[in-house]
Amino acid sequence: MKKLYIIFGATALLLLLQPVLSLGSFAEPINFASLDGIAQNLDSENSDTTGSAIDGLKKFYSFTGFANATSGNLIMIVIGMVFIYLGIKYDYEPLLLIPIGAGVIIGNVPFVAGNQTGIYESGSVLNYLYFGVVKGIYPPLIFLGIGAMTDFSSLIANPKLMLLGAAAQIGVFATFIGAIYLGFNLPEAGAIGIIGGADGPTAIFLSSKLANGVNILADGTTVKNLIGPIAIAAYSYMALVPVIQPPIMRLIISKKDRKIRMKPPRAVSQKEKMIFPVVALLLTTFISPSALPLLGMLFFGNLLKESGRTERLADTARTKLIDIVTILLGVTVGASTQADIFITKDSLLIFGLGAISFIIATMGGLFFAKFMNLFLKGDNKINPLIGAAGVSAVPDSARVVHAEALKSDPHNYLLMHAMAPNVSGVIGSAIAAGILLSFLS
Repeated sequence: MKKLYIIFGATALLLLLQPVLSLGSFAEPINFASLDGIAQNLDSENSDTTGSAIDGLKKFYSFTGFANATSGNLIMIVIGMVFIYLGIKYDYEPLLLIPIGAGVIIGNVPFVAGNQTGIYESGSVLNYLYFGVVKGIYPPLIFLGIGAMTDFSSLIANPKLMLLGAAAQIGVFATFIGAIYLGFNLPEAGAIGIIGGADGPTAIFLSSKLANGVNILADGTTVKNLIGPIAIAAYSYMALVPVIQPPIMRLIISKKDRKIRMKPPRAVSQKEKMIFPVVALLLTTFISPSALPLLGMLFFGNLLKESGRTERLADTARTKLIDIVTILLGVTVGASTQADIFITKDSLLIFGLGAISFIIATMGGLFFAKFMNLFLKGDNKINPLIGAAGVSAVPDSARVVHAEALKSDPHNYLLMHAMAPNVSGVIGSAIAAGILLSFLS
């Protein structure tokens, strides 16, 4: 009985599926010639399907990075890995080098143009994030955070040390002249010159105004887009402060001078700390109004810190806000180094000029510190090493000065003294950027 049910069930199923299978009437004789035609059609369809599958695989491969990679992409990806390695292994500005290194890798993953993927493609996500770099939005926000975390007490207590920060800016103008000599036009040279200030946000701000690939000169020439090379050079040399500066310091400053102990700075009242950002804002921006976005946010952030009434705002500026902006700035600046745009003769020249400018800035601060000691007597003399802190790589250059002094005298603590020229270097580089922007924009 069970077998009978199975037979009836199978017959019923075939009847139901007959229209689908196009079996026709069971009584109709089988046409073997038509079956041969059907077989030939099936073979043809299988052949077409196989060809289509192969074409699909070829098209898929053409969209992958393997098909579009160039030697330049691979070189830049290796550079990005080196940045990450230096940040992790040697602790060289990891908050900057790791995001930049990741950005370099992201920006050099090969892709097919036109799909709104790359940082220079209008409408892409990376292009929207890069807007903050091109329009100079991120640097003032960075300065706001720097102001909210900076203590200007050492500078207030010993204002003459501000001259060291000013002296170190010789690197900016020396590089500016060198860039003109190498064939860059005036706006491009001005943007390159600011690398000598050893201040990444300032370099990005000025290059976004002068060398953004948009401005057109009087003779019809379009300035080059040098934001990526300039930013990478500035941040690279900031990270290499512990490597570059010590040999120069030992070469110029004698061991005897390195042992000079400075008298402790006087105590600074809270009222002085509150007045300083307001007075400094007015003085510096009246000298260089074009630097207002940077200096205004720097001293505003410091006022939030020192007023005693806006601790929540100051805490946000020096923690969450500056962290978010640093991530966006680092990744987008790194991603802007696409191989076809970054690996050029101009980029190599910029890196060479950046190294020279950093050395000149360090030497300018050291020599001026020795010059100042010619007019200072007794315990008023300054340790010439602090002149190297005049470059605005805050606070790394001050730490390097302190470490170098301890090598000559284990009890010679220069960190607080070095912070004075260090923060004045930040102010000085912003003023120098404003002056260049006023004359060259």
